[in-house]
Amino acid sequence: MANYRKSIEYLKSVDPVLARIIESVGPCRLRVVSEGTHFQALTRSIVYQQLSGKAAATILSRVSAIFPNGVPTAEGVMRITDEQFRSAGLSRQKIGYLRDLADKVISGALPLEEVESMSNDDLIAHLVQVKGIGRWTAQMFLMFRLGRLDVLPELDLGIQNAIHKAYRKRKRPTPKQVAKIGAKWGAHSSVASWYLWRSLENGDGQLGAE
Repeated sequence: MANYRKSIEYLKSVDPVLARIIESVGPCRLRVVSEGTHFQALTRSIVYQQLSGKAAATILSRVSAIFPNGVPTAEGVMRITDEQFRSAGLSRQKIGYLRDLADKVISGALPLEEVESMSNDDLIAHLVQVKGIGRWTAQMFLMFRLGRLDVLPELDLGIQNAIHKAYRKRKRPTPKQVAKIGAKWGAHSSVASWYLWRSLENGDGQLGAE
């Protein structure tokens, strides 16, 4: 597991509210999933949309089983029929998303072999070209697949709700307000986000109250 000590020390030094959340939640257990390919990770993101974890995992397992060696690839997506995908439980809409992802990878419009060298903004711009992949999904890819530490998912309702409670805001903050509040977190925004999500699970959302 990665060592987030430097990020934690920095965040505690610049944000007293977050410092109290960190003390309450404990060690950072933000986990980066490096197994498999980037294409597999994006396939999983598409399959999991708007489904419960258990149902999505079952469908992903069935979809993966259609591919040789159980590994989804762009070329494989183009060879598999709609009927095969539907029999695995994939909706017509998500089949379209997968095909668009595969098409952009094959054409080079989304060069997955270069993502490690892309800036956050550049990679987000590439990913959101794919149908079914929005800014939030792209940010989750940056955080939990590539391990970027400087990501603040300002559109995330959990982050907005955690800030609303912990910072005692009258209303849930807008994405622009989240970005303003989180500006001080800088290169450690992913760790700050992880603690904000955990604060909701721990019932620590009022830690910012004096």
